[in-house]
Amino acid sequence: MSLRLRTTTAALLVLAGPAFADMEAATAFLDEEIGDMSALSRADQEAEMQWFIDAAQPYQGMEIKVVSETITTHEYESQVLAPAFTAITGIQVTHDLIGEGDVVEKLQTQMQSGENIYDAYINDSDLIGTHWRYQQVRNLTDWMAGEGADVTNPGLDIDDFIGTQFTTAPDGKLYQLPDQQFANLYWFRYDWFNDEKNKADFQEAYGYELGVPVNWSAYEDIAEFFTGRDLSHMGVEGEIFGNMDYGKKDPSLGWRYTDAWLSMAGVGSKGEPNGLPVDEWGIRVNDKSQPVGSCVARGGATNGPAAVYAVTKAIEWLEKYTPPAAAGMTFSEAGPIPAQGNIAQQMFWYTAFTADTVVEGLPVMNEDGTPKWRMAPSPHGVYWEEGTKIGYQDVGSWTLMQSTPVDRAQAAWLYAQFVTSKTVDVKKAHTGLTFIRESTIQHESFTERADKLGGLVEFYRSPARVAWSPTGTNVPDYPKLAQLWWQNIGDAMSGAKTPQEALDSLCADQERVMERLERAGVQGDIGPVLNEEKDPEEWLAMEGSPKAKLENEDEEPKTVSYDELIQSWQ
Repeated sequence: MSLRLRTTTAALLVLAGPAFADMEAATAFLDEEIGDMSALSRADQEAEMQWFIDAAQPYQGMEIKVVSETITTHEYESQVLAPAFTAITGIQVTHDLIGEGDVVEKLQTQMQSGENIYDAYINDSDLIGTHWRYQQVRNLTDWMAGEGADVTNPGLDIDDFIGTQFTTAPDGKLYQLPDQQFANLYWFRYDWFNDEKNKADFQEAYGYELGVPVNWSAYEDIAEFFTGRDLSHMGVEGEIFGNMDYGKKDPSLGWRYTDAWLSMAGVGSKGEPNGLPVDEWGIRVNDKSQPVGSCVARGGATNGPAAVYAVTKAIEWLEKYTPPAAAGMTFSEAGPIPAQGNIAQQMFWYTAFTADTVVEGLPVMNEDGTPKWRMAPSPHGVYWEEGTKIGYQDVGSWTLMQSTPVDRAQAAWLYAQFVTSKTVDVKKAHTGLTFIRESTIQHESFTERADKLGGLVEFYRSPARVAWSPTGTNVPDYPKLAQLWWQNIGDAMSGAKTPQEALDSLCADQERVMERLERAGVQGDIGPVLNEEKDPEEWLAMEGSPKAKLENEDEEPKTVSYDELIQSWQ
């Protein structure tokens, strides 16, 4: 749907206003906005809308405020779905869009002050360890059976959500409801990789076939091969680079690493969705899920050989194979660069960029609307083992704070369910391309659109997707610990410290925060209880993470044909 039509639909519904909080507004919404872009039949859509109308009766005229980060999916919710919800239910919703870091800051302020800043938050499931330990958010399992029972949609179908394993704590309770989800995958120029001259030249230079890299050694060879390569035989102008990344000392640099870069290298223990006892942050927990250390001396892996290898490689590739300006870029500045047409591959690429990378007229698009690029599973580092998490999946999720008055939380819960409902989710997913429901992924409209989305649909329909997951429950206080990453990694990026020095500092900083939490006792018997320090070599000699340094960190490079990979998922 065009932006003009979206605006027209939203305006129509706003004009309809709360006075038309009935099926007239719902019918207009279904006719103009949803159509057959739904997992439900029209009759079932109307039944679901009628349920929202009835459930919202006690809250008509109430004004609520919710907040999320600014991405395409949430823009659609704020600009289209919120006005529709208001028209249909009579509940006035203000859906604010702010930066991701600002969302966390507002949530943290509400936790600390008890002041009800927002009635609901869409915040990353990365905070699941924080929410479980502090118990300052409503666990939704008890909420739906208790105070939220009358406002819980009987058609919500929790089992249809693909990300609830990430929003469920070790106590078995659901703390957050997924709203949008996207993975961090490998991106590459499919057309360049399939060009006969490029394939022949690569084979001659490296002795194996050009294809999707399975490991970092192959990724490095491909980065070297394409950097500075003359692609004029393909009509490509300008300087070519074999890698894209960013390196500015900025909060977004932290996401680059906490979003599972170390897991791709092989830092964590085996286990999905997150390694146990050591996770991809290098934080170790005991059998009660209490964090016991981050540094190798306490059994953690944040400063271990695998982590040093991970950061060293990122810096090396940034310096050798990446546009020079990238070292001074932030996440948002670097994001659009591959679509400009001079990047061969990128290992750290979020599928949330898909919508902006399939725009007609871009250098990376064919005239028939298919992309010249594809996405594939991320290659893994030399310390990685089968059965270990291999990448990150962002799961922005609805969160209800304990400090929010019950009636306001109930009204906000209705809105949260509306924007994740089966009625609207297929259309929302086509707009933002961030899947949360199995029924949406399997919808025939995505079968029809799959060839235009570069592998996104195939990935989400594949068994491979389970190896990509958000930050897990080992992290006891995400807001406090996450901010330590960009500052310390930034020192390594700038050359102020070696990777080893920066990671030594990072793990020590993390342990200081955990030590304060332990002393304060604010997280009860599931909070940190640090191990005594001992000789790191004792830990490195044990099986599993932290892992001892390998004599040779350059494994034999391996690639796979993209088309064969996709076929193996069918």
